[in-house]
Amino acid sequence: MHKFKNIMETKQAYIYFIAVVLGIILGFTSTTAVEFFKIITIPTIIILMISMFSQLPFRNIKDQYPKFKFIMVLLLSNFIFIPLLVWALITVFNVQSEPIQLGLYLVLLMPCIDYVIVFTSLGKGDATTLLIHTPLLLIVQIILLPLYFTLFLGHTMNDYLNLKLFFYAFMTFILIPLIIALLLQKFDSINFLKKLNDTTSWLPVPMMALVLMSVIASKLYLITNDLIIIYQIIPIYVCFAIIAPIIGNLSAKFFKLNIELRRTIAFSATTRNSLVVLPIALTLPHDLSTVVTSIVVTQTIIELIFEVIYIRVIPKLIK
Repeated sequence: MHKFKNIMETKQAYIYFIAVVLGIILGFTSTTAVEFFKIITIPTIIILMISMFSQLPFRNIKDQYPKFKFIMVLLLSNFIFIPLLVWALITVFNVQSEPIQLGLYLVLLMPCIDYVIVFTSLGKGDATTLLIHTPLLLIVQIILLPLYFTLFLGHTMNDYLNLKLFFYAFMTFILIPLIIALLLQKFDSINFLKKLNDTTSWLPVPMMALVLMSVIASKLYLITNDLIIIYQIIPIYVCFAIIAPIIGNLSAKFFKLNIELRRTIAFSATTRNSLVVLPIALTLPHDLSTVVTSIVVTQTIIELIFEVIYIRVIPKLIK
């Protein structure tokens, strides 16, 4: 059985690629599958986060915190360098439509606080350190997002920004799974909980594959009515996916962080907060919601495809 687990972990990139392809196929061909995946997406992500958190060495957490240089690079890369990159891409690609600009800024300015931890772990980064700093990422992006919209778009985002959605996402995808994982580790002397904790070590790869399939299949229909917009923004997302991890790595390298932390910053710089952004997009006024939702979903799909590449490429390039 352990041999099967090792095979899953060794071949995980291929498993994820197959999951992405299946998600695209099912999203286009089966309304039943779409409805099913809509129902299971959030529970699947929660189980994935529990399984990943259960593998993290919480008993050694004092050794991970605080890391001042890591915090500085995390904030600089996500809230200074990446916003400048997003502005540059929108300028270079000459995006004139304000709804499209709004969607791009909304999704690309916000660093991920949930499954980035999973990809960081799979990509041999320091997932524990990143996990510790997710509350900081959450708070800073809540504070800065309205400022970014005033700066880049010339109007406020306060009327559209629902802070409850941020905290709901943090509670659902971070705090609750984290508490469950901590309890499993704390009471692993109890036979049942020890077996349950051991079982979680098998779950990250299959659950990550299921999350990829669920998110893509359940959201793909949202982009089919705006294909002209989608064709316009795909090159921006591809450029972002290539440049952002380089910016993260160079930032971390400049401040002489170790290899694991450089990989961590690279993942954080490129992984965006689409699971939180999507509900926000759906609450926008109808004339904006359709366009912005399409833009967010497209980014999610492009990002997930690149994440499958990152977990193989980043450990080889950052070493």
